[in-house]
Amino acid sequence: MTITTMSSREFNQDTSGAKKAAKKGPVFITDRGRPAHVLLTIDDYEKLSGNHTSIIDMLAMPGVAEIEFDPPRLSAVFQRPADLS
Repeated sequence: MTITTMSSREFNQDTSGAKKAAKKGPVFITDRGRPAHVLLTIDDYEKLSGNHTSIIDMLAMPGVAEIEFDPPRLSAVFQRPADLS
């Protein structure tokens, strides 16, 4: 993995170069010499974020209708009704 650092000006002038560099590793983009942003490929981002599946995707999976699920009520936790005023 290669880490590349470029200034905001360099990034603006050579965006395609930054995208090519991101294929080899993260690209740190600096503002006034301090890291401000990081450019990653989508694959690297998904690895980093854990590629979590949303509840909507899970509910749309085949065979979900056959799964029995009866969660316990949490009424003991909430002793008073919520004040929505």
